[in-house]
Amino acid sequence: MKSNDALIRTRYEETDKMGVIYHSNYYVYFEVGRAEFFRKLGYSYDRLEKDGIIMPVLETHCLYKKAAYYDDELLIRTRVSMFKGIKIELSYTVIRKNTDEVLAEGKTLHAFVDKTLKPVRIKTLNKEFLDILYSLI
Repeated sequence: MKSNDALIRTRYEETDKMGVIYHSNYYVYFEVGRAEFFRKLGYSYDRLEKDGIIMPVLETHCLYKKAAYYDDELLIRTRVSMFKGIKIELSYTVIRKNTDEVLAEGKTLHAFVDKTLKPVRIKTLNKEFLDILYSLI
């Protein structure tokens, strides 16, 4: 699996006064995509945390191309775009399901840290997870 699609149906509360999905909601959509991506790999956030791995966000970016509206079905396509030791970057493409239009593209950069927020190398904590990540890039 090189990428994963998570399906979201937009809600009325996510719209702004113009009836458009408010921009900050895309970061919530990225989180949904990210959680589903890792879940499909067999490593839910819960499992990672039990293994002593936390992935705080270091940086985010989103390029808005077209508007999304109330009740749109959106696919959040997530993939690994970079993995280097203690950092991983995930890329997202937000697609309107019924038209295949790309609405937004984004990235999040994360660090692998332990519960004390000290950087950790995945290879020392979970070799299987490391191998999976390398297979995706």
